[in-house]
Amino acid sequence: MTLENNGKAEIHQHEWHALEAQEVLSHLKVQGNGLTSEEAKRRLEHYGPNQLKEAERPTFLQMLWEQLNNFVVILLIVASAISALLGDYVEASAIMAIVVLNAILGIVQERRAEEALAALKKLAAPDAQVLRDGHRVSIPGYELVPGDLVFLEAGNFIPADIRLLEAVNLRIEEASLTGESLPVQKNAATVLDKNIPLGDRKNTAFMGTVVSYGRGRGVVTSTGMHTQLGLIASMLQNVEVEETPLQRRLDQLGKSLSVAALLLVAIVFSIALINYTNISQLFSSPTAYVREYAPDITEVFIIAISLAIAAVPEGLPAVVTISLALGMREMIKRHALIRKLSSVETLGSATIICSDKTGTLTQNEMTVTRMWVDGQFINITGTGYVPKGDFLVDGKPVDMTNYPAALTALWLGVLNNDSEIETTGESEDLKTYRIVGDPTEGSLLVAATKAGAVHLEIDKAYPRENEVPFDSERKRMITIHNVSEPDPNDLSPFRGYKMKDWDVIAVKGAPDVVLELCSHYQTMDDNSKPLHDATRQRILAANDVLTKDALRVLGLAYRAEEDIPDNPEQIKAEELEKDLVFVGLVGMIDPARNEVKPALEKAREAGIRTVMITGDYPNTARAIAEAIHLLRPGKNVMTGAQLDETSDEDLKKVIEDTDVFARVSPEHKMRIVDALQANDEVVAMTGDGVNDAPAIKRADIGIAMGITGTDVAKETADMVLTDDNYASIVSAVEQGRVIYSNIRKFVFFLLSSNVAEIMIIFLATLAGLPVPLTAIQLLWLNLITDGAPALALAVEKGDPDIMQQKPRAKSEPIVNRNMMVGLSVQTFAQTAAVLTAFGLGLIWHLESGASVIGNPLTYLLQHDWRGVDVQTAETMAFVTLSLCELFRAYTVRSERASIFQIGLFSNRYMQYAVGLSIALLLLVCSLPFLQPIFNTHFLSGREWAIVVGLALIPATAEEITKFFLRRSKR
Repeated sequence: MTLENNGKAEIHQHEWHALEAQEVLSHLKVQGNGLTSEEAKRRLEHYGPNQLKEAERPTFLQMLWEQLNNFVVILLIVASAISALLGDYVEASAIMAIVVLNAILGIVQERRAEEALAALKKLAAPDAQVLRDGHRVSIPGYELVPGDLVFLEAGNFIPADIRLLEAVNLRIEEASLTGESLPVQKNAATVLDKNIPLGDRKNTAFMGTVVSYGRGRGVVTSTGMHTQLGLIASMLQNVEVEETPLQRRLDQLGKSLSVAALLLVAIVFSIALINYTNISQLFSSPTAYVREYAPDITEVFIIAISLAIAAVPEGLPAVVTISLALGMREMIKRHALIRKLSSVETLGSATIICSDKTGTLTQNEMTVTRMWVDGQFINITGTGYVPKGDFLVDGKPVDMTNYPAALTALWLGVLNNDSEIETTGESEDLKTYRIVGDPTEGSLLVAATKAGAVHLEIDKAYPRENEVPFDSERKRMITIHNVSEPDPNDLSPFRGYKMKDWDVIAVKGAPDVVLELCSHYQTMDDNSKPLHDATRQRILAANDVLTKDALRVLGLAYRAEEDIPDNPEQIKAEELEKDLVFVGLVGMIDPARNEVKPALEKAREAGIRTVMITGDYPNTARAIAEAIHLLRPGKNVMTGAQLDETSDEDLKKVIEDTDVFARVSPEHKMRIVDALQANDEVVAMTGDGVNDAPAIKRADIGIAMGITGTDVAKETADMVLTDDNYASIVSAVEQGRVIYSNIRKFVFFLLSSNVAEIMIIFLATLAGLPVPLTAIQLLWLNLITDGAPALALAVEKGDPDIMQQKPRAKSEPIVNRNMMVGLSVQTFAQTAAVLTAFGLGLIWHLESGASVIGNPLTYLLQHDWRGVDVQTAETMAFVTLSLCELFRAYTVRSERASIFQIGLFSNRYMQYAVGLSIALLLLVCSLPFLQPIFNTHFLSGREWAIVVGLALIPATAEEITKFFLRRSKR
């Protein structure tokens, strides 16, 4: 960034880390007392708010077009327009009502999802402590400008990219940006090479990261989209968004239905013209033909429109949308916020879950799990920051008072510690805790608390007088404490008051470094002995055991001295850290979530492989992956460096046998996702950091963490986990499968009904019979009779074995082989039942006029039905088909299981739907003002007996079909 003479600023990407601190301040034209309010206001107007630019929200009209830009919906709009032109305004209105309902539902649900996400974003918006007009004030982070002097403390979010001016033991968690799980030690005084990687820029703090320890001060160098976080956000704009599998399948289904409908309409229209007109006249005298047969042509056209209505399930778009919306609501109950309706289903077809380690598979809470003192390994149970757990020796709980030296090690961990443990909430017997400060030091505090320590009391009894902060080169930290109020019952090695007013030097650091400073070691009875080479080798061997388990190991040592100068200038580190007493080793790890292991097993049973992708070290990643059984026997761990040496073609091959990727960059993650997708995998990418965002967008479905996730990750993701729990992902996968299964059920239900309607009209027209069903009856069947049960199918709980089934093939259509068999059976059964009822109605109509001569069937086919009112037959056909579909709704609740296995009345919504549909059917047949519209009358007892008996045939056929399908699977 350069500041011109007129005060205007132009931003360039300077290598701020390669400049001296004073050069940076001079370049940004800022003094030691900070910017003035006027200058800050001017710069804010020039640079704009310190915010990432969001993708432009679609307007209402754009969202409406997205809902209407669907082949099936367009066909319905065309059918509505034609009906209106023919004067059938009731039909036109009914069709358009469905189209409008579908669009409104889609828009409302997507708006609600965006609002919910905006609420999450507001919760995460940080403030900043800055120096303005010489005063330290707190301002919203979005008001920061380049040149602002910012104060940083433990727990602060870094609000912009900052060149550090002062860093006092400052450590920053940069996992969200670089993937490094441990906090990075910062050094404001250093000047670095301009080409040094992000993760090694020790004099810079980056927007979106978090201060875990210490304090600092710096000057803002870049804001908004010009930060490193903003650069990654801009990368996302170049990632192409693909349709989800559900969108592709429904589009494929809609196009197939529409093409078939157009072909059938043409065939039926031609056959009807041949039956009802002198078709040869069309070719000899077209004008005269149209004048003479205009009424017949209109009637034939209405028949064709009726067939088009029958061919396209008008309720399908609305039912699919409502089903996805209900699924969205269920997902929220399972702690998953869906940002796009169609993404609800995509998880159900996932074959791979690419998961970050830190915070997703692990708790993102360092935990001491093992310690070694004087030849004895001690395991510590419990996870996270909850200070509850047992100390185990040989797998059995022990009384730690029998292991005094181990208590001394924990006591040193409390003294040499700048973190605090706080209670964040309480519900019944459950308390929640958080660590303020460095997670590593926090884990030592928690371990000591499990042994009965109260860190506030220890701090009071042994107040800190001085310290030598941790240094990445020295790899150790020293604190000096006065023995003010020693207590025989605390964890210290002091059993009385003879050491009162002495000083204690507490040291923690890398085990090999600390060991070199020691001349004695602590025995288990809290006495010290000279440290010989054999004991040193024994300590180093114990360290190797712990590190092979991927534990981060610290060594603890101390020395008591009668008097140490209080003046810091008189304290020399080399004088303090000689002749120390080595006490023990503590090993810690960011543990896996308790729910992860069973969730991974459940995913594996469902045919879903989980791949760990992390910026952490290979040994740590391998240990976690093996502990949770993510790493399959004989499979590989690959590093980012190895990935760089692997071509895209080779990666496609080796990725099938690689379960863990360690030390990877954002570009690596995108390559991994691309390779998996090239192998025809449906990829779900989980993550919480900025570094995950490009791959989240590239994946078939991206999943961000709602609590620890960055705004960039949440905005990019298709789904946001509100509890950051991996188990919620598997739960979402299960719900996604249930939703897709339910969609298949009502697609089968609607399609089989519609295909039967097509065949009923087609065969009747082909035979020269009247049309059994009017256009308005077909609309009623498709929207009301079918619609309510279809909605009830949308809330089915799913088959018990749904997570034992393998993921669907990406290319598998909704209408697969099994559904085709079912469609064929149901088309035949329903067509036969309805045409039988219609035929009987026609015969009874003719008998009432005493005009039947000879074989009734032959007479039916030869009779001239033009102008004849066949209300009885139409009513019987209409009622028979309605009851066929209502009875059959019970049998399609499972694609394989018998109705008696799942329970006839286990879905109460089905009872409501069927009961409502039957009640409405009775009203249509009995109310005088509705009878003319639907061309119905109330059936007699004989007619009811026939239609109810015939209506049971399709449901019975469905159960028989499922029986044979179950047998074929054995």
